[in-house]
Amino acid sequence: MKEKLTRREEEIMRHFWAQGEMFVRELRELYPEPRPHFNTLSTMVRALEAKGYLGHNAYGNSFR
Repeated sequence: MKEKLTRREEEIMRHFWAQGEMFVRELRELYPEPRPHFNTLSTMVRALEAKGYLGHNAYGNSFR
């Protein structure tokens, strides 16, 4: 069983459920100003991956 999502994690997952696969920079663009910092979103996406909600594909030095 997967760990329960926090409120902020659920908010991020709603974007992924609506948009599908995307890079963190694309995720960041979905937020209104002031947008969350790139590193903050990246850390949360990695945590969601560790919990089993997301995966990634490598594209050069980037991950989608």
